[in-house]
Amino acid sequence: MRVCGISTPNRISSADHAIRCRDVPRSVLNIVARLNEAGHEAYLVGGCVRDLLIGLRPKDFDVATSATPDEVKALFRNCRLVGRRFRLAHILLGRDFIEVATFRAGQESAGKKQAVAHSDSGRILSDNVYGSLEQDAFRRDFSVNALYFDVRDESIVDYVGAMADIEARQLRLIGDPDTRYREDPVRMLRAVRFAAKLGFSIEPHTEAPIRELSDHLEDIPPARLFDEVIKLLQSGHGVASLDGLWQHDLLRYLLPMTYGSLLTERGDHWRRMLEQALNNTDARLAQGKSTNPAFLYAVLLWPPLREWLIETGGAMPEDGAPPVMQIQEAANEIFDRQIHYTAIPKRFSQMIRDMWSLQHKLENYGGGRAFGLLANKRFRAAYDFLLLREEMGENTKERANFWTQIQELDDEQDQMDLASTQAHRGPRRRRRRR
Repeated sequence: MRVCGISTPNRISSADHAIRCRDVPRSVLNIVARLNEAGHEAYLVGGCVRDLLIGLRPKDFDVATSATPDEVKALFRNCRLVGRRFRLAHILLGRDFIEVATFRAGQESAGKKQAVAHSDSGRILSDNVYGSLEQDAFRRDFSVNALYFDVRDESIVDYVGAMADIEARQLRLIGDPDTRYREDPVRMLRAVRFAAKLGFSIEPHTEAPIRELSDHLEDIPPARLFDEVIKLLQSGHGVASLDGLWQHDLLRYLLPMTYGSLLTERGDHWRRMLEQALNNTDARLAQGKSTNPAFLYAVLLWPPLREWLIETGGAMPEDGAPPVMQIQEAANEIFDRQIHYTAIPKRFSQMIRDMWSLQHKLENYGGGRAFGLLANKRFRAAYDFLLLREEMGENTKERANFWTQIQELDDEQDQMDLASTQAHRGPRRRRRRR
């Protein structure tokens, strides 16, 4: 596999780029140095090199080496080997780790003991074929992820024309796009994510097969797709990623019920709600604040939950939050359908149920019961969800203001007094029929 006839590396000297060893954590430099001292080739590779070149702060620093995983493990006592499809070494540094990958070869280099296993659709199932630096470069997905930084002289090794793509601000697959997407359909999601994160365009030949091959995402395990959704929508560029998923017809294979809600008469409303939630998430991440996948999925699945309630005779959207039992029944149905596409870990699904159920309580409870809700461990997340619904024009403003005011009071008696007052002014509850 070759790109643009390139078969020899373009080595860019330190005088022609801005990356320096001082930009790299000392722990990472030490790992590379030890591999080099043991007689192995070792480089920083991928996203960390790409991000440093365009002025972003890398989230992770990865290493590529000629050493096999077992050889890496022999050098580092704090190393563990992981992965079946791709065998990797993780060098542990406290709670963090540095990923070290062995150079990989093309499948044409596989011997009898090393083989690349494919599914009938062309997806790679197993791949532990080791090779050279050049072979490794052509096995990577996008050109901008195939740059190698040599810490010994601060040069950059480029086999695939990646520097030109960075200058053109374009995302290009290495090799034939149709084949590369079939090998791993998640590359289509990565194309959308990288384009959103970097502000790059997707090169036309790289973009062309995506819609045609989007259904290959059905072959990907739901657990892996859950992780990909989080990376797409909860990494600081969620709005742009959502636009990319919609534009390339990928959303339907990740969140089919949400996709269906966006096609209903209230589709524009739901789209604005998702965008507002993602804008809020992007802003929190930009401020260095944490986010929770449960809140993201609570928002993503709220439109199909409400649409399902309408279809089954539940409350209409303008009626406020449905009663708790209706929400629980609807949640069971929504989760049963969604887990066939993206898995939702139980710790998140339970939090989502609690947030949804608390919507009715936040809208209707007053007096002592209102005061008690403040101690609920899901209160803050449910309150933020209520505020989002208010931003979208739902009839929750009076109650949202009440919960905002009661949290601003420092004195417990003042909180009780406000809760008691609101109990008399709040919405009336229907009497039970005897």
